[in-house]
Amino acid sequence: MIVVCADDYGLSSGVCAAIEELIAARRLSATSAMTALPAWRRNAQSLRRLVASHPADVGLHLTLTDQKPLSPARTFATSEGRLPGIGLLTRRALAGRLPEDEVRAEIAAQLDAFEEMWGGPPDYVDGHQHVHVLPGIRGPLLDILAQRYPGRRLWLRHCGPDVKSPGAWRYAPTKAAVIGVLSRGLRRDAAAAGLATNLSLRGLYDFSERVPYGDIFRACLKGPAEGVLMHCHPGHVDDELRALDPLTTPRAREFAYLSSNACADDFAAAGGPPVRLA
Repeated sequence: MIVVCADDYGLSSGVCAAIEELIAARRLSATSAMTALPAWRRNAQSLRRLVASHPADVGLHLTLTDQKPLSPARTFATSEGRLPGIGLLTRRALAGRLPEDEVRAEIAAQLDAFEEMWGGPPDYVDGHQHVHVLPGIRGPLLDILAQRYPGRRLWLRHCGPDVKSPGAWRYAPTKAAVIGVLSRGLRRDAAAAGLATNLSLRGLYDFSERVPYGDIFRACLKGPAEGVLMHCHPGHVDDELRALDPLTTPRAREFAYLSSNACADDFAAAGGPPVRLA
């Protein structure tokens, strides 16, 4: 069965609460934590108690865009003291203009923040807006994970689109193609660092209302599922979320479907609830 991972745990208390509800209902088997944000510290112990009775993978959602950094990041951050937007970050990465020492420092700081609240290392690492696949970030990240957790079987999210499932890329073909190109060689590089990966990624779409989210999810459940990861972004919209991120209404739509009886029926038709990759 497929791995279903909710990104952005720690973005706001409303997002955290929604993700916890879905883990308890067995609609999610993983969640990725944004440890640079205050809601991570407020909610991490609640998540820890939950996964003790409802096992799920919990990973680091490496956040290198838009939010305030945990490390000094003097040249990496913008003049407003925030990390660059995804467009600027990507241009800098492709031009080889990322300050590697500051990238390394921020990765280490976010891992420290995870371990401080969790009491141990993450089950896996992925990137907010898929930043971990970018040149200038991928290499330092793999080096740090290999040095920091030798012999531990962490996994890294591979973001290549799933060509065996048309629904994996139908709703955002351009995005899937770009992320797929940037992900080339990631599985090889991860294996060299002693890290496992999922086989492919599903769940990309444009966050619009042109297609009901349930239709997108059902399409992504089709096709071979072993080793496949589907990511999603459910959440309860609160003032904290509105202040930090423009993606609000789509999170509520995703939660509405994922918490519904229709979702339970769709999982049953696909062979059962989602599974862990760890």
